[in-house]
Amino acid sequence: MEDKIRELNNTLAEEFEIDQEDIKPEENLHETLDLDSLDYIDLVVVVESFTGVKLEEEDFKNIVTFDDFYTLLKQRMA
Repeated sequence: MEDKIRELNNTLAEEFEIDQEDIKPEENLHETLDLDSLDYIDLVVVVESFTGVKLEEEDFKNIVTFDDFYTLLKQRMA
């Protein structure tokens, strides 16, 4: 799973044009990726292509940090 997270971090950094070093477990997902409503769609597509997990809008209600995000993905993949 850690390899998938590293790959996903690389892709997120490219997709959202940020430095990969900015993606840290404690960082705010929304602020770091500078997400707007259309960006969430891009994020869902990227996640599904890497993990096979389809996220919905309601899934993001409890996600604040990257750690929250990856915890959700790990739960869904289990």
